[in-house]
Amino acid sequence: MLKRFIPMAHAKSVFDIEVSYYKKLGIKYLFVDLDNTLDSYKTLKPSARVLSLKEILNKNGIEMIIVSNNTGKRVSTYANALGVKFVPHIGKPFAFGLNKALKELNLKKDEVLVIGDQTVTDISAANGAKMKNVLTDKIVEEDQPTTRFNRLFDKPIRKSLAKKGLLKDWGEF
Repeated sequence: MLKRFIPMAHAKSVFDIEVSYYKKLGIKYLFVDLDNTLDSYKTLKPSARVLSLKEILNKNGIEMIIVSNNTGKRVSTYANALGVKFVPHIGKPFAFGLNKALKELNLKKDEVLVIGDQTVTDISAANGAKMKNVLTDKIVEEDQPTTRFNRLFDKPIRKSLAKKGLLKDWGEF
């Protein structure tokens, strides 16, 4: 098993993680994947639970930033409706996009947590950039075509991680 695919922690969804977890880790910024982490890839505007999550985070001094491999138009439409910063075409599974975003936004790596639903993109990029990360389950069954291909690799990796006890629940920290 490649260490690059092992998440720091696992959560059923981004909506299940308590703010106290972020505070314990010293997190001030969340780099959150969009499609199937926050909403379906077909959802053009943020759902009520995403709007609520953003409000809770903001009240606690934590800023959400969307980092996505999806197109600029898709990500900007959604992020602007949510009122958050965003970085499209981030280039996951490679670390360069996350590192570039850190530099452009003038953020300290140890204050950022990456959250996403895929081991082969989100977690691989975060680990490559040596960033804290949480793997989530996908929130809807349907995926876009490129993601469906990635799931062919993601499913057996997750199964192996679970079998080896490497999917540690965020609440255990």
